[in-house]
Amino acid sequence: MNRPVAVLLARGVFLGAVAVNALVLPVAAAQNAPPLSASDPAAGSRDIPAAAAPAGPQAAPAQPVRLANFGLEVPSPESRKLADWIVDSANNGNLPFMIIDKVQARVFMFDAQGQLRGADAALLGLAIGDHSVPGIGERKLSSILPAERTTPAGRFVASLDRDIHGHEVLWVDYDTALSLHRVVKGQPKERRAERLASSSPLDNRISFGCINVPVKFYETVVSPSFTGTNGIVYILPETRSAREVFGSYDVQDASRNQASAGVAPVAGSSVR
Repeated sequence: MNRPVAVLLARGVFLGAVAVNALVLPVAAAQNAPPLSASDPAAGSRDIPAAAAPAGPQAAPAQPVRLANFGLEVPSPESRKLADWIVDSANNGNLPFMIIDKVQARVFMFDAQGQLRGADAALLGLAIGDHSVPGIGERKLSSILPAERTTPAGRFVASLDRDIHGHEVLWVDYDTALSLHRVVKGQPKERRAERLASSSPLDNRISFGCINVPVKFYETVVSPSFTGTNGIVYILPETRSAREVFGSYDVQDASRNQASAGVAPVAGSSVR
């Protein structure tokens, strides 16, 4: 009698458990089911992920330009543009460099990074012109006509050395005997020292082509700058443009053009 009763009770418990599972499993299945895909028509709008906005072209930031530092000096626009181009393009090859402005009769000495080391007046060739007469470096001074006494324009690799008298000079172009040196006395009527001290550049054209600078400027600025190293001397033209002579560009204009276009220059390229 006791055993059948126990069997019946066990069967009842088993059937009850089955019934409960039949009710619970569909609910759990619904809770654990993956979310409806966006393609499913039953999916609501909140179930559709927002589409990423297409990425438009991103303008590269304009690269900052590098400029020469003239300090308190007020150069001519031509000198400033050339100095800025030299620094921005690294045309000086990490060497000290000098700019000679013939129109203003002015010399600017910079270190390799474009920081001004000094500036002063200069005496230049008597004649207006940007070329040297062929073979002039081999001729006697007495044979050089006034119209041939030019200070040529261009880019020169310069270095210190001695002239035929044993005096230190900065050789700008040895083949044409073009040098920069301390002012020489010359003939009394030339008044070279007075011309250097004059505030006007109009009376600074007197030499055979070489560049004369004040003694103090040569000894405290030029000579120390070129001691133990070559340097670059840029002589600005007076009958042509700097762009024709050097292939230079206006750094400030190039910077503004890049900024307005929102395009960075290609590395190693230059604006012409």
